[in-house]
Amino acid sequence: MTDQAVDTDGVRLADDTLDKRRFLGRIRELKELRADIERAGLDTLSGRKAPRARVLLVAGRPGSGRSALADELVARVADRYPDGVLRARLGEPDGTRVPVARLARDLLTELDLPAPPGAGEDDLTEELRTALAGRKALLLLDDAADAEQVDALLPDTPDCLVVAVAEGPLTGIADVRPCTLGGLDTPSAVELLSRHTGSVRVTVDPRAAEHLVEICQAQPAALTLAGGWLAARPQATVADLAQQLQAEDAAADPLARVFRLVHTSLPAPAARLLRLLSLAPAGLVDPHTASALAGCSVTVARTTLDDFVTLGLLRAAGSPLPQYEVPGCLHPLLRACADDHERPAELQLARARMLERTVRLLQSCRTITETDCPQARERLLGTPRALRFPGPRAAADWLRARRPALLAAARLAVADGELDTLARRLMSQLVRAMVAHFGTQAAAPDLYGIHRLVLDVAERQHLPREKAAALLNLADLDARTGRTAEALVRYRAALDAGREAEDPYAVARAMESVGGAHLELGDYDRAADWFGRALAQRLARDEGADAARLYGRTATAHTYAGRYGEALRNWRAAVAGHRRAGDVPAHARALSELARVQEYAGRPEESLRTCQEAVEWARRAGDARLQAALHLRLADTLDRLGDPAAAGLHRATAERMLREDAVDSCESIGLPSKN
Repeated sequence: MTDQAVDTDGVRLADDTLDKRRFLGRIRELKELRADIERAGLDTLSGRKAPRARVLLVAGRPGSGRSALADELVARVADRYPDGVLRARLGEPDGTRVPVARLARDLLTELDLPAPPGAGEDDLTEELRTALAGRKALLLLDDAADAEQVDALLPDTPDCLVVAVAEGPLTGIADVRPCTLGGLDTPSAVELLSRHTGSVRVTVDPRAAEHLVEICQAQPAALTLAGGWLAARPQATVADLAQQLQAEDAAADPLARVFRLVHTSLPAPAARLLRLLSLAPAGLVDPHTASALAGCSVTVARTTLDDFVTLGLLRAAGSPLPQYEVPGCLHPLLRACADDHERPAELQLARARMLERTVRLLQSCRTITETDCPQARERLLGTPRALRFPGPRAAADWLRARRPALLAAARLAVADGELDTLARRLMSQLVRAMVAHFGTQAAAPDLYGIHRLVLDVAERQHLPREKAAALLNLADLDARTGRTAEALVRYRAALDAGREAEDPYAVARAMESVGGAHLELGDYDRAADWFGRALAQRLARDEGADAARLYGRTATAHTYAGRYGEALRNWRAAVAGHRRAGDVPAHARALSELARVQEYAGRPEESLRTCQEAVEWARRAGDARLQAALHLRLADTLDRLGDPAAAGLHRATAERMLREDAVDSCESIGLPSKN
């Protein structure tokens, strides 16, 4: 970790040289904090071993340099914690508390440990404590709202250290000694100013520099903005700036006074874009977001954002992509400024443009993974060049880097308690993009959160159709991640919601899923019963393909239960249904399963004939692996019927087909094959 200039709660200096990133001042505070690590706690003094991690608190107002001091402390002591440094921000830029469950899940992810999708706060925090037991790790918890939020994440081991950053005391956590920050010492404050302006303007008028520091109350954030304003005006003196700030409302907060001056000094288009950044989800903005908010080109937006970094109004987000963070200390000022200068309708329109651009980027992100589909290629060519990704890897990198902002955008889209068309499209495209690039298993925690958002809105607004869809999606995630009992409960709730909405699709889908959950739990009688109910729904609606599939699922339940007669009857119905629907691959697979059950039922001759028929249909379907599997099954059946020579021929055919399929697979991905 590199040192950085004194925190402006998110504002970094534009120059990336080592000198400009060197930490300034706070010598006494650092000494006190390091001494507190070694200090005997109340438990030790009373003869008891400390049961939990030591907590150090850096307290101060936003813009006081509290986060930079915590970062510097962590950098200096990190080598004493071999199991690493874990970081979490406990508050959103707008001051919203981050739920403890989300924080615990993110920290488990940092530890490369799985967190069950859908697990509650208590389960996740217990998982985190268990994961940290026996480790010597350092946790940096920034922007804490209160003691309860920090307490929920504390490791139950004295070998860990927690550095918390908050505006005030953490009353309720035992043995916490706060390090409360005021302004910088004057020499450090003057040096911070000179890093922006250059030393000459400070050296020629040191009294003016000290006066400016006094006006800014030596607050790092205010001084950074003041330095950025001077850096943009080489002809202005430090005294000029001090005089202008002196004319501002003396009762106002120093940061607010400097910000107002910087804002009014900007060209009108740039000032408007700055105000609209208060709408950026999670305080994260990229050129596309800025372009959509302001209604300007992406190129103009990128240039303006870079200018804001130079002025200290934004910081680079440390991402491989062009991405910026709105400093937490500036967010309330941006929000107030937007409310003062923009009409509510304009803010709503800017927000809609931003979400619409996000939807289109997500569509492009997903479509780039489907280039083998002619329709997808056509859609991609119809996408504006500025919204296209050069390849799947670039799209995945964008999705990964923008993940916090995209999830925040989803929360923003339903923040008013509605599920309008734009919100639905955003949710749908975000889910599909994540599944396309990361897979359902890896994306499950995020997908769970998205569907939970929809469910919350649907329940508040009494929308049974949307409630049924959300419950089905959540139950599917439970089922795919091994939480079958939880999935069954949700599938039943989805069935009730589907019936209330009079949605036949949701009802049939829920019935089938209830059957699938019972099948997974080994309750084959209930599984067959629910599959039969879903089948009746499909037949009543003349949905032949779905009915054929359900005949097969019903047959599977009967097979597991040992009811081979029922299983054979249903597999024959499935075969007939797939034939009528013209689904050749499904027809071949159904015949294969029919042959398997015939063998289980002690009918080897029938199984042999059905298997031979299945081979022909698998050949028509172009499914080499299924053909090979069927040849192996034929070989086993022929062995039992006393024809080893014919069995050997089928085994040789299967081996040849599997070799050829392996060669084709290697060639398709550019790997050398072994003949």
